Amino acid sequence: MGNQIALTVLFLIAFILLLVFVELIYRRLGLQGEITRKLAHFTATLSTITFPYLFFDHWYVLALAVFFFVLLFVSRHGTQLKSIHDIGRKSVGSYMLPAAIYLTFFVYIKFGEGQKLLFILPMLVLAICDPIAGILGLNMQSYNHKIIVFNKKLKKTWLGSGSFFVSCFIICIIALYFNRMVFDAKTFWLAFFIALVGTLAELISWRGSDNLFVPLSVLLMLILFL
Repeated sequence: MGNQIALTVLFLIAFILLLVFVELIYRRLGLQGEITRKLAHFTATLSTITFPYLFFDHWYVLALAVFFFVLLFVSRHGTQLKSIHDIGRKSVGSYMLPAAIYLTFFVYIKFGEGQKLLFILPMLVLAICDPIAGILGLNMQSYNHKIIVFNKKLKKTWLGSGSFFVSCFIICIIALYFNRMVFDAKTFWLAFFIALVGTLAELISWRGSDNLFVPLSVLLMLILFL
């Protein structure tokens, strides 16, 4: 128990230092809030793939999630953490991220039966694919258009959703191979459908809720078909 508490405190300090770092480069280098926000998202989420190897109870992850949820929520109207909140759109994504990490970890602990992939793969997809889609979709305007479904123009772009699907498919193939140690038809079709469902979850999400729906959709596919 002592080790678990110590690890929780270490992650708490590390995440705070990460927020301080992105705030400093936001202020000193004049980077866009979208960029520093994605940097924090990528680094923090990617670091959580160590959780299944370090934490054996979901309560410690819950403590981390609650702390950062409250911190991000309280700071949204202040002058602190502009590197996270200074974006030109309404979004609840920063609040959804701690919730998504905890919920995915909770399901892994309770129902994963030691299958660490149930937590690691959703976090990899969330850490890598979501920032790629966001940055490309927002910053590459040439030959890029909004997606139209049933004559309704969505806020997502073809380039953003396409890059999400391709990167998710590649990550899933690699992760499933190392989990099953075989390249077979199941590896490819499962990777394809996880990427498809994850892309659809990202496509229909609004105001940053993809931070919650994407990892949970990947987790659901793994539980159903792995």
